[in-house]
Amino acid sequence: MIRRYGVGKRLSELVTYHGFLYLAGQVAKDPKADIREQTRQVLERIDELLEEGGANRKGILSATIYLKDMADFAAMNEVWEAWVPEGHTPARATVQAVMANPDYKVEIQIVACNGMSAHDHGHGHKHEH
Repeated sequence: MIRRYGVGKRLSELVTYHGFLYLAGQVAKDPKADIREQTRQVLERIDELLEEGGANRKGILSATIYLKDMADFAAMNEVWEAWVPEGHTPARATVQAVMANPDYKVEIQIVACNGMSAHDHGHGHKHEH
């Protein structure tokens, strides 16, 4: 069953389907903040959405990171590497992009899973076979 969270006219903040979580691109609450703080704010919001969908950082499958300026790559990675669980790094791409709001320095889009399969029947625990 498809579930949508934060549904708007243009997008949903989170869509889940069979244990997979598809997050909309997330941006900082404070677009005037520097790249490190914007990255921290984006990752904090991703944590909130993962929790809402019953997942955590270890369930992140892929990440697409959009930077306004590739000059911010190293500083963004400092914050990212402190946040992402060692041994559970996702497939990832980072590209330079024109942002919807020129103040945004970073936008991150995540696909994750909550570890539940179709056999879980939505109870959050595995049935013994």
